[in-house]
Amino acid sequence: MSSAHLLEPDLADFFLSMPPLELARDTIVKVRAEREAMALAQMPPLPPEVSIVQEYAPGRPGHPNVRMKIYRTPSGRKDRPVILHLHGGGYVMGSPEGMAPACCAWAKGMDAVVVAPAYRLAPETAYPGNVEDAYAALAWIYANAGQLGVDTSRIAVAGESAGGGLAAALALLVRDRKEFSFCHQQLIFPMIDDRTTIRADLSPMFGEYVWTREKNHFGWASLLGSEPGGQDVSPYAAAARAEDLSGLPPTFISTGAMDLFTEENLEYARRLMAAGVPVELHVYPGAPHGFMWVVNARVTKQYMRDAWDGLARGIGAA
Repeated sequence: MSSAHLLEPDLADFFLSMPPLELARDTIVKVRAEREAMALAQMPPLPPEVSIVQEYAPGRPGHPNVRMKIYRTPSGRKDRPVILHLHGGGYVMGSPEGMAPACCAWAKGMDAVVVAPAYRLAPETAYPGNVEDAYAALAWIYANAGQLGVDTSRIAVAGESAGGGLAAALALLVRDRKEFSFCHQQLIFPMIDDRTTIRADLSPMFGEYVWTREKNHFGWASLLGSEPGGQDVSPYAAAARAEDLSGLPPTFISTGAMDLFTEENLEYARRLMAAGVPVELHVYPGAPHGFMWVVNARVTKQYMRDAWDGLARGIGAA
């Protein structure tokens, strides 16, 4: 059964004409390179007033140093907020460069310092490499707060898809290690539950476009280094596995109503609320995974307003 009739009209042409994407271990390097080249070729000019520099954070014990892109505008302020941004890509693709327009927009429009680490990707690096890389980037922010001119009480973690899942996992790890803290987490259709790969009861209305069940299985199996859906998956790999969600920062969650992650996102939001965490939740009708690629769609414009406002309020930049 097709879900095409549920697509928002101004999204339909884009998603119905999208060519298939096959993911496999022996082709993932080639697929990454092709998608990265395509993204960079289509990228609009970046605002010249935003400085973009590359830095390296010392890796956690037993892990390599972490490459990062730092976005900021010239300022003499010493209390700017920080957005630690984690890119998407199913845990197997993506780079901080691919999200440069959004990072520049936050740096310029919110007067924030945006730190975007190039965390290690699966299947070459399985969990916990990705979350340890993200944690190392956060530790670097704290260690360099004076040089960056930032207020460490105003650090948000944000991400889309796998980046949103990694952001949620990092928020749990930060809560439990008790070294640092976040003031906000911004989770955009986050990939947070490996058990979705083995669900037999999931409606076929979820996940027909972009990130399908087959791709989801490949992503999770690559990250975990084993079959997803088993008994002993860490919540720092799949945040929905956490038994206790109390003590997490205020949370913004958004998803499309046709996304494969819709049910896991709704359930995570419900559990966060039940644990006493402030949650703002948005579900956009007729929207599959990655719907904001259609920039002029009505639903994209609504999402952009909601997400900008939620993140700005989360870091005290509204």
